[in-house]
Amino acid sequence: GGAMNKLLKKEFGLTAAPITYFFLLFALMTMIPGYPILVGGFFVCMGVFYTFQFARESNDILYTALLPCKKRDVVKAKVLFTVFIQMASWLLSAILTAVRLTALRQAPVYAQNAMMNANFAYLGWLLLIFALFNSVFLGGFFRTAYQLGKPFLLYTAATMVLIGIAEALHHVPGWEGLNSQTEGFGLQLIVLAAGAVIYAAATVGSCRRAEGRFEKLDL
Repeated sequence: GGAMNKLLKKEFGLTAAPITYFFLLFALMTMIPGYPILVGGFFVCMGVFYTFQFARESNDILYTALLPCKKRDVVKAKVLFTVFIQMASWLLSAILTAVRLTALRQAPVYAQNAMMNANFAYLGWLLLIFALFNSVFLGGFFRTAYQLGKPFLLYTAATMVLIGIAEALHHVPGWEGLNSQTEGFGLQLIVLAAGAVIYAAATVGSCRRAEGRFEKLDL
């Protein structure tokens, strides 16, 4: 209750690196034709990474752990902050995707786009990129509550593979609908639904694992 609210206020106010909020603007990459727009999702997570780096350098984790609050809540507050940033950028991307699917549906720059178009599948892939961050980076970070570089490198590598797969799939015969802004919505909605389920499961799962690891850590 009260302790958790205070922790969240601290996360958003004191602990957050201002650059993290600025990195939300990478959601605007949703509008770029001829570009792997999923990279925007990677940058949003990179923004969250800066908050963790900032927290480590200011000894935030140790300081927070000394406050009269549960160690589990320290983890929960950091995960909730991450989810908030991801959902804010996802909503911004979804609004821009809606613009592309309506007003700009027939725009030549998108019709002739060899790279990923913004549609329901794109929004599903974005959730998968966020799920990877929450599993690989958050899960890895709370092993030590100190190591940042290795889990972020692992996340970067995994994301580049995922973006490669996502960009390749719509070139597979019969799967072109994945990249359409005018049809193929059934297939796209499957990707979106899968992304949502995996995001929820990965985030809750990694939060629980991180709580368990952090409880055992002797700071």
